[in-house]
Amino acid sequence: MHTPDRVASAGAWVLENGHRALLAVTGGRFPTKLLGMVTVELHTVGRKSGKPYANLLSSPINNDKRIVVVASKGGHSDHPDWYKNAVATPDVSVTVDGVTKPMRARTATPAERAELWPQVVKVNPGYAGYQKNTEREIPLLILEPR
Repeated sequence: MHTPDRVASAGAWVLENGHRALLAVTGGRFPTKLLGMVTVELHTVGRKSGKPYANLLSSPINNDKRIVVVASKGGHSDHPDWYKNAVATPDVSVTVDGVTKPMRARTATPAERAELWPQVVKVNPGYAGYQKNTEREIPLLILEPR
């Protein structure tokens, strides 16, 4: 693994596990927002193992019609496993503010991404830096109610 990928992986791990620890310590009360984004827990099924997984993520775009999450992995050269799992098995669930809802996951089309990416970067400019650090186009995963 290249050094930038090691750094991106470590950063993603620290953010997710630090967030999970804060939620555990505060009984789920903090943080419900991270850098101005709503925090969500995405529940997927492993594409290889078939096991259930839960990942804490932040959503720069979140409303009644959809939740958008960014498969940045901190600018890593590969997509995050949670994204690959959601693409392989799109029937997922999402927990927001203690409420779990069944959702359907799909990758934003090129036209949708072109419209959404500027909104994502406006909420969190760090995503623009992640995109500069990788040759892959960082996908946006759209989660819609089933």
